[in-house]
Amino acid sequence: MTIQLYTWGTPNGRKVSIALEELGLAYEVHPIDITKDQQFDPAFLKISPNNKIPAIVDPEGPGGKPIALFESGAILIWLADKTGKLLAKDGPARYEALQWLMWQMGGFGPMLGQAHHFLRFAKEEVPYAKDRYSNETRRLYGVLDKRLGESEFLAGEAYGIADIATYPWAARHEWQQVALSDFPHVERWYAQVGARPAVAKGMQVP
Repeated sequence: MTIQLYTWGTPNGRKVSIALEELGLAYEVHPIDITKDQQFDPAFLKISPNNKIPAIVDPEGPGGKPIALFESGAILIWLADKTGKLLAKDGPARYEALQWLMWQMGGFGPMLGQAHHFLRFAKEEVPYAKDRYSNETRRLYGVLDKRLGESEFLAGEAYGIADIATYPWAARHEWQQVALSDFPHVERWYAQVGARPAVAKGMQVP
């Protein structure tokens, strides 16, 4: 049965479309235009009470009943567990992946998003905020670079949901005023992940 995807063209939204493409799951896209405040529509709020994209409704949830999910990390874990792909079922490899997924959700996302805001969209110049979030963004890229100097992918030798979650944020490195050449291991990983057909297709949704 077809998964219903509620999304927009943001890094968080693209995580889920990439995962759906990688997993070969059938899905139908419902664009939620956040530039027109469609995320506050009551029908959408029933699915995503925090008025954020992405969200999904999977008609084949636990016990064969539909499940609605919001928060991109939770959705990625659900889809991986549903299919048995992109995340180890148990053991150290699972928690290696989950810790890097949480790192992305808690840092390499929120902090980069703040950098986007103050470097590109703030209506007034706020030098302190620009410096704070630019510096934190570079620090996080350094953490990512060190990790990818130790292993091919974030969770080790297997590509998975931690990479899927992180890639769309790195794809906006120019917005963050970050040169990937300053982080050679990230640059290698970025090219490798970006060359995957499912990633290229998922990045175009909606």
